[in-house]
Amino acid sequence: MTADPRAADPRAADTRAVVPLDPSLAPPGTRAFRDAGGIPADQWHADQNGETLVPTHCCFCGVQCGMYLRVDRGGKVFGVEPRNHDINRMRLCPKGINAYQQVNHPDRLTAPLMRRSRDEDFREVSWDEALDFTVAEIKRIQQTHGNDAFGLLGGASLFSEKTYLVGKFARVALKSRHVDYNGRLCMVSAAGANKLAFGIDRAGNPFSDILLTDCLLIAGSNVGECFPVMTQYVWGARDRGASLIVIDPRETAIARTADIHVALKPGTDSAFFNAVLNVVIEEGLTDETYLAAHATGWAEVKAKAAEYPPSRSAEICGVPAEQIVQVARTFARAPKAMAWHARGIEHHSQGVENCLTVINLCAATGHIGKPGAGYGTITGQGNGQGGREHGQKSDLLPGGRSIVNEEHRRQICEIWGIEESELPPAGTSMMEMVWQMQRREIRGLIGICNNPFVSLPNYKVVKEGYDATEFHAQFDFFLSETAANAHVVFPVTTWAEDEGVMANAEARVVKHNKAQDPPPGVRTDTWVMCELAKRLGAGDKFAFTDSREVFDELRIASAGTVNDYYGITYERLEETGGIAWPCPSTDHPGTPRLFEDGRTYHPDGKIHMQVVEWHPPMDPYDDEHPMSLTTGRTVAHFLSGNQTRRLGALVEQTPRPWAEIHPSHGFRNGEPVRVVTRRGSEVFPALVTEAIRPDTVFIPYHWPVPTSANALTIDALDPRSKIPEYKVCACRIEHAEKIDEVPAPPVAPGHVAYPETQVSRTDPLPPTSPQGRGTSERS
Repeated sequence: MTADPRAADPRAADTRAVVPLDPSLAPPGTRAFRDAGGIPADQWHADQNGETLVPTHCCFCGVQCGMYLRVDRGGKVFGVEPRNHDINRMRLCPKGINAYQQVNHPDRLTAPLMRRSRDEDFREVSWDEALDFTVAEIKRIQQTHGNDAFGLLGGASLFSEKTYLVGKFARVALKSRHVDYNGRLCMVSAAGANKLAFGIDRAGNPFSDILLTDCLLIAGSNVGECFPVMTQYVWGARDRGASLIVIDPRETAIARTADIHVALKPGTDSAFFNAVLNVVIEEGLTDETYLAAHATGWAEVKAKAAEYPPSRSAEICGVPAEQIVQVARTFARAPKAMAWHARGIEHHSQGVENCLTVINLCAATGHIGKPGAGYGTITGQGNGQGGREHGQKSDLLPGGRSIVNEEHRRQICEIWGIEESELPPAGTSMMEMVWQMQRREIRGLIGICNNPFVSLPNYKVVKEGYDATEFHAQFDFFLSETAANAHVVFPVTTWAEDEGVMANAEARVVKHNKAQDPPPGVRTDTWVMCELAKRLGAGDKFAFTDSREVFDELRIASAGTVNDYYGITYERLEETGGIAWPCPSTDHPGTPRLFEDGRTYHPDGKIHMQVVEWHPPMDPYDDEHPMSLTTGRTVAHFLSGNQTRRLGALVEQTPRPWAEIHPSHGFRNGEPVRVVTRRGSEVFPALVTEAIRPDTVFIPYHWPVPTSANALTIDALDPRSKIPEYKVCACRIEHAEKIDEVPAPPVAPGHVAYPETQVSRTDPLPPTSPQGRGTSERS
């Protein structure tokens, strides 16, 4: 019998073998959980094929969909199956369906890469050589310039165990104050607002509460593309008759279905929500009983809202005053209403204030802490919630403790076994660290699970900062654009080759399970950090052999805090499918819904309402830059694209970015359009549609220069959260001759770029690019 040539290539095994089935047991093709002689149908199929289904969760966004990874007889991941987890109920988006392809991808790094100068080419070296060189450089820089001359940047797609180690490694092994993470580019505005208002940093309600609401307000979130599986909850609420309000400058897919779509001008969110609150007050729609019992600061907030009548905010926001009134009445009059938001209102120099205005609206109407009523924030990265809870943020210690609180510092020093004098003070944010690298205040850096060359704003500044470092090491499983600029690259595991936990947008902690062994030469992030710590003389503080041991210390470090994980164990997570924190004991059920008793996590138990004054964006408009540039995601790609730009089906779906513009500018679909800001210019194919404001340009940000939206965005920061103002900067558009070419992802020396990354790269517009209202036909 001739052997199947696909058998040697697990990537080719993309369909099941045909197996004759007894329809009474498991109908052919079924993917639902059905009783097949006592065996779930998916497992029945797997048994027939000799494969193993490993229950886990998607590695991408903050929804954290449940899935099975299909593992063949040789122990290799070769596919994915939907999982009947109550988060996603068998649904997966295009990224989730294709996530498994990363694991055995030919672009995987399988040996440490090293060079002593950026003028040299990388060469593959042994682990000992790469580790020894890294430790020698750390010691050299710190002995010459001080401990704070070396920094560490982590990531929010790491398991929580690894985020805990990032913070501990920086402060105990490196003894440096300079540690932060790429969640600084994601959820920190919402986090800052939540802490100010509620004393706790997480969403107040589970996704399932959306099904119970009478009015759902979504602000600054392209749910249909960024969190596709979450739309099942939106449609479920709509089926019950719930009203849908969407606040977005673009008519996205979700906005197109809304009862009210407010296409406000980018950078005007707080002026809009202040005006909505003004109408609620003027029409007597506030819940004064709730406010008197559960809120402080209401009188001051009420006085400030009086300064934002609909007529004033309508002019600021570029929307009809009548629409502001309509939103206020619809939201406030609903028996139960919910507000969810994401980066669209958070990526601003007033991001914290924008979030606070939404909280003020929910509090003023009494829509807090009830089934179907509350306030939520949608995390972008898989562990966007958990990634900021355990100490890798520059101003926080494990358990969400403040690094400037003396009692909190004492508690962590006791757990870590160090003197209080040894714990460094607060550091600076991710973008501020880049500025310090430019000034040569930070001379060495380790990056773990991040790609700032694509994800940070103002690429020119970022490149100058990294180039100024004397030493840079990066952990990654692919050679990202940032890793390609490093001195050392450590090849580490994907999410399918290790186990650990993440906390999703509901603050539900879920467990990811190991599905296969890593390729030879690849190590876990945990092993690399512990090995570096050992060689730096801190091995006794990092004597961890696996994630379970790290998680046990994490639980202890969180015990008694607002972010209490102590009652969460791997065994409980495997039994339950997920537990929402706080969970203070192993017999505690977790806390899926906050504030049900009316109390917040402030000592007085009240919502601390905050006065918000709108101010214009940091990048001023003028005759040369009269329009707004805003950025966002697409359904096929994830963040900097280092993973998804290598997966053929996703590249085929969306091979390149575009500039979405209004027909009034006179461009045709696919025509080259130059977008110019004060940081530079790039040329994209035009996507011409009436589904965007005439004064606004939208570009998706998943690609590197010369097709990088973030080469154009401004590195202005929110003064509280330090999040960059990605969602608005001044720009203009011009006709151009030629569209800038999309570069292929970097690969290790001796590797050839995987052909699938080249699919349709010359197509001026993606096959699935938004075809909104008024979109002109393709040229």
